[in-house]
Formats: sequence, C-alpha cells, structure tokens
Amino acid sequence: MAYNLLKGKKGIIFGALDENSIAWATALRCVEEGAEIVLTNAPIALRMGEINKLAEITNAPVIPADVTNLDDLNNLFTKSMEHFGGKIDFVLHSVGMSLNVRKGKPYTDLDYDFSHKTFDISAMSLHRVLQTAYKLDALNEWASVVALTYIAAQRVFPDYSEMADAKALLESVARSFGYHYGVSKKVRINTISQSPTRTTAGSGVKGFDGFINYAEQMSPLGNASAKQCADYTVSLFSDLTRMVTMQNLFHDGGFSSTGVTMDVMLQMEK
Repeated sequence: MAYNLLKGKKGIIFGALDENSIAWATALRCVEEGAEIVLTNAPIALRMGEINKLAEITNAPVIPADVTNLDDLNNLFTKSMEHFGGKIDFVLHSVGMSLNVRKGKPYTDLDYDFSHKTFDISAMSLHRVLQTAYKLDALNEWASVVALTYIAAQRVFPDYSEMADAKALLESVARSFGYHYGVSKKVRINTISQSPTRTTAGSGVKGFDGFINYAEQMSPLGNASAKQCADYTVSLFSDLTRMVTMQNLFHDGGFSSTGVTMDVMLQMEK
C-alpha cells in the first residue's frame, strides 16, 4: 500500500545490483511512494547486475559512479540535479565490499591492502558522497541520507572480519557529518542496522546460512526482510522523521536488545 510519503521528492539510490538487493527494494518503494530517482552503482557492478531492468521499471536514469572516485561523484550529483531540474531530497548509501572476506582471509591474518579497499569502499565512500553533495550544495534543506550498516559494528561476529571495523567507521561518519550538515542545511543523516538479509553480498559471508537461522531464533519478531527495510528507509526519507538525525537505528526484529530466547535455550539444552 502506498501513502504518497515521498510525493514530489527526488533521490539517488546507490547499490542496487539485483532483485535481492535492499537498494533494489528501496528504489521500488520510493517510486511507489511518489518519488523520482536516479540509480547508480560502480561500472563493474552495472555490468554484473540487472540494474537496467530496475531502471526500466522505475523510469529512472542510470548514472555510473565509482564511490572511491571524486570525479565520478561530482558527475553523478551534477547530472542528477540536471535531470531533476533542482536539488536532491534523499540519498541511500547501500555500498559494501571486503576482499578479505571474499578471499577467506581470517581477521587475525588480514591483507592490509585489501583492508584499505574495504574501508575506502564500505565506509569512507559515505564521507566522499556527503562531502561532494555538501560542496555542490546538492541537497535540499531537510533532505535525508541513509546508509545501511550491521550490528557487527558493536558486537563480534568472527567471519564478518574487517567489515565490522568498516561498519563502525561508517556509523561514525554518519554521526560526524550529520552534525555539520544538520547545522548548515538541516540535512539529516542516519544509519540503519539491518537484520542479516539474503542479498548477493551478504550471502558471501562464511557461515551465513547458519547465522541467519540463529538470528531468526534470537529475534522476537524474526529477521527483517529487504522489503521491510525498504519500508523503514522510506519513512526516514519522508517528512515524518524530520527531527531524526545522527542515529544508528536497529531494524532487526529485536535482535539487538535480546540476550537469549527460549528457542535458543532449548537448542543449547539439547
């Protein structure tokens, strides 16, 4: 059901790869709620994914951008404003990659060149996006920026490796830039800490199937789906949440506040 929460708003969605992506689901919900969007991803992701299918469904242009390249980001925001005929109201940052995880490198034996790339792509990219928008004055007052994160920034999940450090840095960037952007332009910046979700990227983490089942049993409401995360993100893009900023918001069915559940206790007793 649509409520016209984003009627007349214009936004950029980073990171839609395929139908399993949270960014994909969010793009669909934003358009359903009345928004116009621009889709973007790294050139290699555009070749690997199905973003052109999403672009056709949402009637959105696709503007390639490598989040580690300032020229690409300048081009993205400039062309997006030209397309919209004005400034931007919301941005979704759904970007993350770890070569150490992909290569099966344990946290106690990291390849530091890989780690630098992880931090650059998964965390500092948010700063780069925000700094670019800030310098171009690309966001309207009361615009909303949301970045996706994970509770591994606060708790240890061994096979998540240095992505946990990257998510902690991502959340810090959101808070720090949230202050500066809030003071200057009333722009709000938040992170959503989502349940483990069967995305193409998430499924690449070692032991993912076991963990997603564990999280399901540990969450009083169960795991939040990609579509439910899209709903929550839309609420943060809307005018209903104007005074929410610099927050890390858990969207995980209660996992983050649960010590243990009866289901898990029964499993341990077996």
